[in-house]
Amino acid sequence: MTGRLRVGIAGVHGHGRSHVDATLARSSVLELVAVADPRGGGDVPGATRVFGDAAAMLRDVELDIAILSTPIPTHAELAALALSRGAHVLLEKPPVPSVADHRELLRAGDAAGRSVQVGFQSLGSPGVRAVAETAASGVIGDTLHYGAVGLWSRSEQYWRRAPWAGHRVIDGRLVADGVVTNPLAHAIATAFAIAGAAMPEDVVDVDADLRRANDIATDDTSSLVVTLRDGARFAAGLAVTAARRHEPYVLVRGTRGHLVYHYTLDTLHVFRDGRSLPRTFEFERVALLDDLAAHIRDGSDLAAPLSSTGAFTRLLEAVVSAPAPAPVDDALVRSTRSGDETFRVVDGIEDAAEAVAWEGRTFRGLGLL
Repeated sequence: MTGRLRVGIAGVHGHGRSHVDATLARSSVLELVAVADPRGGGDVPGATRVFGDAAAMLRDVELDIAILSTPIPTHAELAALALSRGAHVLLEKPPVPSVADHRELLRAGDAAGRSVQVGFQSLGSPGVRAVAETAASGVIGDTLHYGAVGLWSRSEQYWRRAPWAGHRVIDGRLVADGVVTNPLAHAIATAFAIAGAAMPEDVVDVDADLRRANDIATDDTSSLVVTLRDGARFAAGLAVTAARRHEPYVLVRGTRGHLVYHYTLDTLHVFRDGRSLPRTFEFERVALLDDLAAHIRDGSDLAAPLSSTGAFTRLLEAVVSAPAPAPVDDALVRSTRSGDETFRVVDGIEDAAEAVAWEGRTFRGLGLL
């Protein structure tokens, strides 16, 4: 394919604005021909067509790439429409709310001869492959289990940012806006990629211990232990109720050492034979939009294809169908303010999340929270 690739973006405010900026910054290879958002198009070039409805944009404009940064319940339908109209898709995470939708969207892509790239940015780094290869090399002995720690801070106002925010289901449709499946979903996706879990069938059991400190219908402070088809286990402690943001990471614990991969920084720390100091390696990430453009032009493999996210979708489905999140003990929750925002902080969540990842057990299994 020669000439600039025509890009349309649905959802251009909030996080969606980053897609607008990324497209405009690549004006030599990409052309922003349309945007869609019920709140208006924002600051875009005058030649860019502006729609209030994403489906109308996809039907009316010929696109090479459709970027979908819309509410989670709209993903499957809009992505299928974009594929049927001949566009490749960059789909924000989480990609779809159910395994059935995942399989149907894969079929739609195959039928259209088009691809779906999922917005798990960390998968654009060669560091993910390097972690898997390092674990398999034996430098940390035999792998005992995988883990993940994510500790962020989100205000009460964050859970009111949209009508679907803080919900698991709305009007019978899966939304999945909990900490495990949305704000810290990258931790799950990165760990699965390192562990080699891609398909829904790769996840055979999910023990989800879901908690909430905020007055929401979903989880904001959670742990889980996942058993994979090959017998490997993965444990995650994830919360947006920490006092401050910490860099999230994936852990690989072995019999003679461990690996810590900071997936937002593309940095791997190798702790060998019980040594206190690590060997540290840095990697350069490829932007998923650039990766998708290269795939369209020369057929190169995608970094984060929809086909690689089936395990994540299976876990999402299990989390959403698990018992409703239990309130965190009031004695552990305190409120703080910063500017106009109020934050609910769970005391001790940092130690608890780290214990989950290191020990390979849930909060419940460790007697915490």
